[in-house]
Amino acid sequence: MFYTIRARIGVFYILLVLAMMIGLSLYLVEFVKRTSIADLDSQLEIQANIIGTMAAPLLRSGATADQIDALAREIGANIPSRITILNADGVVVAETLEDSATMENHASRPEIVQARLTGKGNASRFSDTLGYEMFYVAVPIRSDDQILGYSRVALSLDSVHAKIGRLENALIGATVIAAILAGLLAAWISNRTTRPLRDLILAANQMAAGKLDSRLIPSTKDEIGQLTQTFNEMAAQLSAEINDLEAQRGRIAAVLSVMTDGVIIIDSLNRVQLINPAAQEMFEIESDEGPGKSLFEVARHHQIEETLVKCRETDQSHSAYLQIGARRQYLQVTATPLGSGQPGNFLLLFQNLTRIHRLETVRQDFISNVSHELRTPLAAIKVMAETLVDTGLDDPPAALKFLSRILTEVDALTQMVEELLELSRIESGRVPLKQVPASPRQLLEQAVDRLCIQAERASLSLEVVCPDDLPRVMADPVRLVQVMVNLLHNAIKFTPAGGKIVLSAQLQKKKIQFSVQDNGIGIPAGEITRIFERFYKTDRARSSGGTGLGLAICRHLVEAHGGAIWVESREGEGSTFFFSIPLAV
Repeated sequence: MFYTIRARIGVFYILLVLAMMIGLSLYLVEFVKRTSIADLDSQLEIQANIIGTMAAPLLRSGATADQIDALAREIGANIPSRITILNADGVVVAETLEDSATMENHASRPEIVQARLTGKGNASRFSDTLGYEMFYVAVPIRSDDQILGYSRVALSLDSVHAKIGRLENALIGATVIAAILAGLLAAWISNRTTRPLRDLILAANQMAAGKLDSRLIPSTKDEIGQLTQTFNEMAAQLSAEINDLEAQRGRIAAVLSVMTDGVIIIDSLNRVQLINPAAQEMFEIESDEGPGKSLFEVARHHQIEETLVKCRETDQSHSAYLQIGARRQYLQVTATPLGSGQPGNFLLLFQNLTRIHRLETVRQDFISNVSHELRTPLAAIKVMAETLVDTGLDDPPAALKFLSRILTEVDALTQMVEELLELSRIESGRVPLKQVPASPRQLLEQAVDRLCIQAERASLSLEVVCPDDLPRVMADPVRLVQVMVNLLHNAIKFTPAGGKIVLSAQLQKKKIQFSVQDNGIGIPAGEITRIFERFYKTDRARSSGGTGLGLAICRHLVEAHGGAIWVESREGEGSTFFFSIPLAV
């Protein structure tokens, strides 16, 4: 009914005051009524006794009714009361307000009956004769022990009713005033009492909205003051705990955001509760698409589902390997129950093993390529050595030819080993670069000078296209010339006679872009992405001679300078190798 403490306090306080005032009013009205009637009874009894004393001689002497009536009227002229005198039989012999001769016998009237029995009688009733309520007091008129008649005095109760009415009006006014005062006092008390509670509610709402620094100053030392102090202590403790949780949450979020492993937490219904950026990138989903969705909407793979089912059945961690996406990512998924801390929830950890898989593939290819590259010269050396042991020493010209071939194969093996060592030192960073500002034109011209004779023998023309005003690059001239020589050597080797090779350099933003362009046999489109791998060779036409390490060395040297290298080629139309080097500051 009442939704606020102020309303309950105010209404109940007013109702209490009204109940007290109404009860007091009823008591006072009844008390005044009884007191007034008692006073009236006493007054009328005195009058009745006096009248009885005066009328006794007349009744005793047998006076006529007219004589007694004259006495009654004489007395009634001096008092406002109605006087009635009756004989012993109840016959009215005198009446001040009516004709006694016409009045009926009053022997059965209550006050007469009571006066006959107890010596005094009173009654209040509506008078049919007079038409209003009267109060009657009757006493017997005695002569010795004999009742000669009855003296009855009556007075209208209008004065008593009027007195009581005035009292009731006064009490009603007092009750209204008391109710108003009680309402004002109740409003003041309730407002003062509930103000700390309203402040507490406001502070609690502010805390619920995230303002954890809300505090209250206790205004009293009562229970509300103690509640306010307790609230402040609770707010301080809650603020500290929430700040601690926020800090922990921030640390966990920071860890999850920088983790390279994917993390997904799911509930008992396989709905995603948490997913970190690494997992979003693995499964190619937006940041707002994961939480709340089914796991199998996010990560569609049967091995994930099988691993999760095994984890649920055994309540233990289970792992599996899988390959996902067009990028052919190799992942290891580990499903782990989160235990009693989060019953029914599971942690899925996705470790990206793509790089390790690729490194393993490269290692296997490297071993295979090295074995292949070593097998041919070693087999040739073994055959020629066995031939020399068996018959070659008897034929000096043949022996010299075999020894010359052995030296050629040994030189090839030595070159391969040196290039492998060189590549290993470059990859491990054990070849320090002595970088100085260098002119792009001078670098190109040095490479051309070293291989111009070889180009002439192959009937190829070399051209250098480089503006003289190009800014310098920050480079190790020896290593950068080595890159250009390797690229130029490949262009000479795979360009037919009569072809043309163009070496150029041009400014591209804050870098110099070098290029070596030929119109040779070109590279198949499917092999361009692997051309810079160690030992990688294309078809037989391009695999004659060489170790397959030159372009790998070029890539590592260019990247060591902070640049990039790439190739554009069409099979049968030629190739252009590009690499960029940052400008000198």
